[in-house]
Amino acid sequence: STQSTWGIQKNKNKYKMTKQASNKKFGLTARILIGMFAGILTGVILQELFGSTGDLLIPMGITTLSVNDFFVNGLFHVGGSIFIASLKMIVVPLVFVSLVVGTCSLNDTSKLARLGGKSIGLYLMTTAIAITLAILFALLIGPGQGLNLPTDQSYIAKEAPGFAQVLINMFPTNPISSMAQGNMLQVIVFALLFGVSMALAGKAGERLASLFNDLNAVIMRLVVILMNVAPYGVFFLLAKLFTTLEYETIGSLVKYFFLVIFVLLLHGFVVYGILLKSFTGLSPVMFFRKMRDAALFAFSTSSSGATLPVTMETATKKLGVKNSIASFTLPMGATLNMDGTAIMQGVATVFIAHVLCVD
Repeated sequence: STQSTWGIQKNKNKYKMTKQASNKKFGLTARILIGMFAGILTGVILQELFGSTGDLLIPMGITTLSVNDFFVNGLFHVGGSIFIASLKMIVVPLVFVSLVVGTCSLNDTSKLARLGGKSIGLYLMTTAIAITLAILFALLIGPGQGLNLPTDQSYIAKEAPGFAQVLINMFPTNPISSMAQGNMLQVIVFALLFGVSMALAGKAGERLASLFNDLNAVIMRLVVILMNVAPYGVFFLLAKLFTTLEYETIGSLVKYFFLVIFVLLLHGFVVYGILLKSFTGLSPVMFFRKMRDAALFAFSTSSSGATLPVTMETATKKLGVKNSIASFTLPMGATLNMDGTAIMQGVATVFIAHVLCVD
């Protein structure tokens, strides 16, 4: 009996060591890359098998299995949707709790103002550079020249709100409603005010800060759990995308796509690299190497908000950023600093103007 128990325990220890060695051999980056390439390959193969019919029917005795319904619109769609929903599920709690923790830990309100001012100034500067590069290269290359695409001439654009209304809309009348609707700017403003109030509330604020620190630890543990299932979610998303992708449409817009990708890479690697080296003296190569998990997440999900949990985990654990700084700047940056969107819209504006022959 003793030998049997010892043998079982030995097997368990061996299994744990094997599992740890396997995880060490294939880190998160490697597993996400495997999921990406497997998803792309699966999607391409399925699209080739579907052919012009758009489906593959497999006879199974009394019934017929539709590969498109079961896998593409079934397994891939459900798995990918659950993965994205799970990431978005924790964005609001993560942003609110982490911002409160970061703000209340900055006891000096003048330090908070300086950090906020520098962060917003940097965000505005990089966004201005991004939109400038996008419009400049779009005007030089002309991605929409010579194209004759069907357009809806009856479209009427909505009037943009004035600056005063934008400022008013930043402050929530109902913070709970703002959280439920995912209005991140209002959530950020409320979290900042709540964190400052906690910092100025003395003993009561310190007791509440302890609770928020515990909540933050629990949420970050949830982030780790979701990161471990990310390769499967990435596989489902890309498998469905490349199964339903219309290559003919992409072919007519290939100049536009490649221009957007070029400006994104130029801004991401060159502009950010220069700013990083100038302001911090850190090696851009080391920075990009450590940020690859967050970059792969962003590429797979196409959402900076959904990638925020991974970005915060990477910044604090791999880059050594203080939690009080990361908790304050990253959630605000995910909402305000949308350089990729600025580049896409800048190129798209010139592209549409060329297609419609607008000078």
